[in-house]
Amino acid sequence: MGISSRRAGFVLIVLGLGVASSAPGGDSDQGLRDQVRDTERAFAKTMATRDHAAFASFLSEEAIFFGQGRVLRGKQAVAEGWRDLFEGTQARFSWEPDRVEVLDSGTLALSTGPVLGTDGKRIGTFTSVWRREGDGRWRIVLDNGCPPCSCP
Repeated sequence: MGISSRRAGFVLIVLGLGVASSAPGGDSDQGLRDQVRDTERAFAKTMATRDHAAFASFLSEEAIFFGQGRVLRGKQAVAEGWRDLFEGTQARFSWEPDRVEVLDSGTLALSTGPVLGTDGKRIGTFTSVWRREGDGRWRIVLDNGCPPCSCP
């Protein structure tokens, strides 16, 4: 029964490695989810503050946005396609992530949540895919919105 202290230490180290997985750079799963959640919230804030340039800074060069019967491909096309949504003093909608998941590699993440109208009622659901790029920043690569589902 007696395990040497050296061997017991090894067992604890091995067990410890399995408890919290790490992504490149040593970020924990929860830490990465928090990063993406915070990034999504900052992205949504660009709409609330009417800051189109800040909105565009969250877009990957390869971004693809689906919506209203069209697909916008590339950062410039997405930024231009959303420009009119930044006109006026009040945003037409807002969004907030309620679920975020990150690949074990720490390079891709999915965020999803409700889209709310100016009256605070749910008018849709967004789903976004984020990629951690070479500079360490999360940028959106895929985005899709849909009407609210009537599922329970």
